[in-house]
Amino acid sequence: MPITKLDQIVEAVKSRPRKRLIAAFANDAHTIEAVSKAIELGIVEATLVGDTNQIERICKEHGFDAGKFNIIHETDETKAATKSVALINNGEGNLLMKGLLSTDKYMRAILNKETGLMNPGATLSHVTVIENKAYSKLLICGDVAIIPLPDLKQKIAIANYLIDTAYALGIELPKLAMIAASEQMLSVMPACVDAAIISKMAERGQLKKALVDGPLALDTAIDKESAEIKKLTSPVAGDADCLLFPNIESGNVFYKTCTKLCGSELGAFVAGARVPAILSSRGDSSLTKMYSIALSALVSKQ
Repeated sequence: MPITKLDQIVEAVKSRPRKRLIAAFANDAHTIEAVSKAIELGIVEATLVGDTNQIERICKEHGFDAGKFNIIHETDETKAATKSVALINNGEGNLLMKGLLSTDKYMRAILNKETGLMNPGATLSHVTVIENKAYSKLLICGDVAIIPLPDLKQKIAIANYLIDTAYALGIELPKLAMIAASEQMLSVMPACVDAAIISKMAERGQLKKALVDGPLALDTAIDKESAEIKKLTSPVAGDADCLLFPNIESGNVFYKTCTKLCGSELGAFVAGARVPAILSSRGDSSLTKMYSIALSALVSKQ
C-alpha cells in the first residue's frame, strides 16, 4: 500500500537497517532534538559535527542524552560542513543534514568540485513531501528552494527525482502534474511549452515510468471538480501525486501557503548528490526535521 501520511514514513524505515546521519554544525536544539528522536525511533545512528561544548550544553538544558551521538568538535561552520561531507565520502555516513549554518556554506561544501558530493553532470534539486489536510494523500513537490528558473533539462531531472520519491513511497505508477498558470497549451508561456514537451517525453518512455500531464493549472491538478468543470480527460488531473512547478516563486509560495496558512507538515531533502542532503530551514520545527530525516532514510540507496 502506498504511504499517505508522514508518520507512515517513520514506521516504514523503522524496519530497515539504520542509516548513519552526519549533521553539519549541529549547534541548535531543533537539530539535536530531531536527530535524538530519530535515534530513539531506530531510524538512524548519528554523528554531530560542531562545537562540543555548545552541543553538550544544549543536551543538558533540554534533557537529551549526549551519549547517543558521536560528536566531532569543530567551532567553525564552514569547516564543519567540509568535515561532514568528508565523512560521507569516506563511507562513514549515508545521510547529510544541515544544522545551524547558512545554506550557502552548506551548499558550497556539497558542490565543491574536488571534495564535494556531486557526480559530473548531476543536478541538485529540492524535493518536498507535504501532508495537507485538504488532500487525500501526500503531495511530492519540486523545486521550491534551489533552482530559481529551471530550464527544460533541469525540469526533466526534477521530474525524475519526484517520480523516484513517489516510488519510495510505494506509488507504483506516479501521477505527475506539470504546473503552469493555465491548462491550455499557450505558446507564449514557456511553462506551458516545457510542460507539453515533458508530457510527450513521458508518453514515449523518455522519463522514468509515470503518468505525466501538463500544462495543468494547480486547481485542475489537485481538484477533481475543477478538472471535470473544465472538461479535462486525464488520469493525472484532479489526482496528482507530484507537482512540478515552473519556477521557485510558484513552488515556494505554494509550500509556505501550505505550512503557514493550512497547518500542513512536511519532510524534505535535496536530491542529486551522492546521498540525500537534508536542507531544513534553521527555523523549521524539530518535527519537520525529524520527518525530513525519515524521508531521506526512505529514499537513500546506500
